[in-house]
Amino acid sequence: MTSASTAARLRLLTVLLLLAVAPGCSQPAEGSTTLTVHAAASLRGPFEELVELFEEEHPDVTVRLNVAGSADLVAQVEEGAPADVVATADTATMERLAADGLVTDPTPFAANTLVIVVPRGNPADVAGLRDLAGDVDLVVCAPQVPCGAAAARVEEAAGVAFTPVSEEQSVTDVLGKVRAGEAEAGLVYVTDALSAGDHLEVIEFEEASEAVNVAPVAVASGSERPALARAFADLVTSPTGERVLTEAGFRRP
Repeated sequence: MTSASTAARLRLLTVLLLLAVAPGCSQPAEGSTTLTVHAAASLRGPFEELVELFEEEHPDVTVRLNVAGSADLVAQVEEGAPADVVATADTATMERLAADGLVTDPTPFAANTLVIVVPRGNPADVAGLRDLAGDVDLVVCAPQVPCGAAAARVEEAAGVAFTPVSEEQSVTDVLGKVRAGEAEAGLVYVTDALSAGDHLEVIEFEEASEAVNVAPVAVASGSERPALARAFADLVTSPTGERVLTEAGFRRP
């Protein structure tokens, strides 16, 4: 067995274990149906609320919510993790699954943009995007994940070159490093910045309009509960879903 296949098996086992003990999900009642939803890290807050609403409407259904960076989600589904619904942070990662026939009819449902977050007091005196190319301990997402691809686009639009001290696999990891004081600045989605409350300061910049990420949701082709999976996806794109997402800081796509 190759090291790559061993790593893939270990990742899949990890996902299965996480799904078995997913936070916020009660154990399925006897005779109930379990629906597995994979969502990008930036979608955690609104999707937790949507899961609650869905379970209220479908009392015989337990939703297991798996949250991770979009690139990790794609890898998990490609490696055979159980999936009924998938929602990624951008269209590019969803297109990988669609190209492999693993999802059907991806539908855009929300848009997100980047902002700069800094610790309270802004110790590095960051005023805008160009300051991030200077002597600042910057943390960004890795280029292969949606928030990292967006960071690369704003970097190009501004004509600057970042030298981050760390590249993370999800936007929540970037946020966590800035909150912990391990970085002087980070590029995160506006929705994640809002979720941080007063713990961080937020700096907007005009180049953010060059890197709007549109999040799609799709039913997994291998779902054994396609009707329920479609019902959950429809909730995400419904007026109720739009309200929940708007309250979290997302925009219409």
